[in-house]
Amino acid sequence: MKKKYLLAPGPTPVPPEALLSMAHPIIHHRTPQFSAIFEEVKKGLQKIFQTEQDVLVLASSGTGAMESAVSNIFNKGDKVLVVNGGKFGERWGKISEAYGLQVIWLDVEWGRAVKIEDVKKVLEQEGNVRGVLVQASETSTTVVHPVEELAKLTGRRDDCLLVVDGITGVGVFPIPMDEWGIDVLISGSQKAFMLPPGLSFIALSEKAWGFVEKSQLPRFYFDLKKERKSLGKNTTAYTPAVSLIIGLQDVLRLIESTGLDNIYKKNHRLARATQEAAKALGLRLLAPDSPSDAATGVWLPDGIDGGKFTKALKDDFGVTVAGGQEQLKGKIIRISHMGYIDTFDIIVAISAIEMALKRFGYDIGFGVGVGRAQEVLSEGYVPKSGDSGV
Repeated sequence: MKKKYLLAPGPTPVPPEALLSMAHPIIHHRTPQFSAIFEEVKKGLQKIFQTEQDVLVLASSGTGAMESAVSNIFNKGDKVLVVNGGKFGERWGKISEAYGLQVIWLDVEWGRAVKIEDVKKVLEQEGNVRGVLVQASETSTTVVHPVEELAKLTGRRDDCLLVVDGITGVGVFPIPMDEWGIDVLISGSQKAFMLPPGLSFIALSEKAWGFVEKSQLPRFYFDLKKERKSLGKNTTAYTPAVSLIIGLQDVLRLIESTGLDNIYKKNHRLARATQEAAKALGLRLLAPDSPSDAATGVWLPDGIDGGKFTKALKDDFGVTVAGGQEQLKGKIIRISHMGYIDTFDIIVAISAIEMALKRFGYDIGFGVGVGRAQEVLSEGYVPKSGDSGV
């Protein structure tokens, strides 16, 4: 028997409260019982998104919400600027091309954040750009993009929207939708929302809803006008993922009782501890200048096969982390800090990485990374009686 630790940036571990709730006998989704749950959920989502706008709930992965954003607000031939700095930036562009949009690719080195001046230059040169599509946190490269500054650029333009994939951002670090002026913000259940995959969330500004009224792209299941109408009746347009929404009720209660600010601080502390531990071990960070609090990417030493390394972590040590994608495949590992992950999960992760590095011939002293992580994790944190550790 081996205890397993899930420390990949999605899916993330699920709290016991939510697991138990989702194991209860199923209820019908067109009943007062479910509507009461859904009403609580929709209000809780607004708090996490920090918006007065409706947050729509879709039975899909986060990619479904990404597709719904494109198909509901744009028209064929519209110009959109896609920040292509990773696997999911690339996905924005592929979805847009699938719907006949004219994609302006702004390529960014993987591991780097987009530069505001580069976006501004494209907007000024191209003209009539209808949207800027970007990740708040690019999961594949563990980079944070400057969303607040991008929102200032698009906010000055009545004909241009800022569309943000916040799948590993919402609930991880501050992304106040209304305060910053984000036009479309999306997320998914399997990240900071601490649930299995299967739900996605999307909120639109009034400016974005104006674009919806003019959009002529084909859609059926991902029709956000239908979903908004159903949301007003505390339900969904089509059959919802009932058990996941029941689990979401528990997760939102847990987040509210903990406090968003406390969660943000916890995530930042875990991220910094992981980054400092990696540097203490002589490893290079994938995103040294703009690291995300959602996950830390670390370059493996030359000569170590990343596929074999992550397999050893999972099979021999019971610790699941993520590897790299595309050109990063076999070269990096990614360790999650979001959701139901806490102080000693990071200690376990760093300890397992040390043991695996030693096995693969990397000359390190045991405890070097763990000790540095402990130093950071201990800063400003004095547990009190009944403290959850967040």
